[in-house]
Amino acid sequence: MDILLVASAFNSLSQRVCAELSDLGHRVDVVLAGQGPDAVRRAVRDRHPELIIAPMLKTALPTDVWQQHTCLIVHPGPPGDRGPSALDWAIAGEAAEWGVTVLQAEAAMDAGAVWASETFPVTPVGKSDLYRNEAADAALTAVHRAVRRYADGSYKPRPQSDPAIHGKVVWRDAFRQERRRIDWAADDTATVLRKLRGADSQPGVLDELLGREVFLHGGHPEDRLRGEPGELLATRAGAVCRATRDGAVWIPELRPRKNSGDRAPFRRPATHVLDPDLPERPAPLELPPDRRTWTDISYRQYGDVGFVSFSFPGGAMSTGHCRRLLAAYRYALARPTRVLVLGGRRDFFSNGIHLNVIEAAPDPAQESWTNLEAMDDLVEAVLRTTDRFVVAALGGNAAAGGAMLALAADEVWCRPGAVLNPHYRRMGLYGSEFWTYSLPRRVGAETARRLTEEARPVSAATAARTGLVDRLLPVPAQGFTAEVERLAAELAAGPDLGRRIAAKAAARRVHEEERPLAEYRKDELARMHALFFDPDAAYHALRSDFVRKVPGGAR
Repeated sequence: MDILLVASAFNSLSQRVCAELSDLGHRVDVVLAGQGPDAVRRAVRDRHPELIIAPMLKTALPTDVWQQHTCLIVHPGPPGDRGPSALDWAIAGEAAEWGVTVLQAEAAMDAGAVWASETFPVTPVGKSDLYRNEAADAALTAVHRAVRRYADGSYKPRPQSDPAIHGKVVWRDAFRQERRRIDWAADDTATVLRKLRGADSQPGVLDELLGREVFLHGGHPEDRLRGEPGELLATRAGAVCRATRDGAVWIPELRPRKNSGDRAPFRRPATHVLDPDLPERPAPLELPPDRRTWTDISYRQYGDVGFVSFSFPGGAMSTGHCRRLLAAYRYALARPTRVLVLGGRRDFFSNGIHLNVIEAAPDPAQESWTNLEAMDDLVEAVLRTTDRFVVAALGGNAAAGGAMLALAADEVWCRPGAVLNPHYRRMGLYGSEFWTYSLPRRVGAETARRLTEEARPVSAATAARTGLVDRLLPVPAQGFTAEVERLAAELAAGPDLGRRIAAKAAARRVHEEERPLAEYRKDELARMHALFFDPDAAYHALRSDFVRKVPGGAR
């Protein structure tokens, strides 16, 4: 079928719907609703879609569009749930199970006939993580079912007047800041964490810190530091620790309020926004198993397998993130292991350089360059590892330099729900991180050219077929880490591992003689330097639009 996606943003769910429907042979086009109703009408008129799907929509479809075409809305709530803040209410109400419903567009919001629905467990993670994983898994199951039913032509969607749905109909208003507000003197740590996690990506929790109005993004427990409720206690890797009435929490990111006068009113590491005079309390790479604290990088070892785990908000890696991760990787190389796993947590693997930090920097061109060189240092260290087998374990999405970080490993393991964007074009960049070496080596020159020029999202299944991914791990998001550990132990114990390590070391020597890695890096960086330091290069406007969420901004 010819399918048109209408989305307020080409976010992770929209990309996954696009990629997976394309895998099934459908011709899928995308129009951004933020470009206005006329842009949606024009797309419908020009492309004559057989079906319109809105996987993520913050504004209503034009009336004439849904009256004249079948339009399916993906709503992140169970049948009968209505309103714009479904996941927020599920988290606030501590629901054990929630749902996704694919319903037909009509005049009343979320009131259309139901084409498909699917339930999912509400795990104790941030809302954005839940959205990209358990909710997205359920959404894709429901979307595929709805598309099959529509294509069959005989299925009649259930109206919400159906007794099985009508008794469950409930309207929930927008989940506004007054409901999110934290009372630091009265709320216990569990309540504070629930409020922070319910707004971790958007919209954040409005609060005041050091006399400034800011939105708090993300929250993690702290088991040792204590202070007066609301007091800032310490910093760690860009995050701030704040006392609750019975404990403390780590808050990784802040966003200044738009009317605050801050020139960079978007999310970035908390210490970049506040620059507080607080002690830095780093966490050891190898945390004792009884610790309950936050760290974005850790190392653990089980027998012959070492795990360098990391998790950065939004998958973005600043200069500091890259340098600390490289230090952790070098630490892991000094340990006696045969297999080294990079990643392995649920949600984002990496999306490459940190565009928000770059945009907020006094000299964005210089920060772009510094960040890229730090990213290149990390990727090169992985490529030059020849004394053990390296696995990149993708529990979630990877894009741009983050995708190339994964491809630097000997094998890439991936959860089926992940989406890969192995390209840089939508940010106006040529690309670096040794992509001109790693990408053609895995998929061939022609496929590498197509992936980078078409700049379309790639499903995990297609990534496995083309060679971007070596192994799919069909497990739920909450089971990904355990499955990676099990398979890594099997790999380390395999009789063939020594031969494979020797073969990869020999191949690296041959490749180095044919063309040294230094030449790939030099050529890529020359192209990137020219773009970074050209004030008229498209990259600067595209980066700013993306960071500041200007409609149509891409990545």
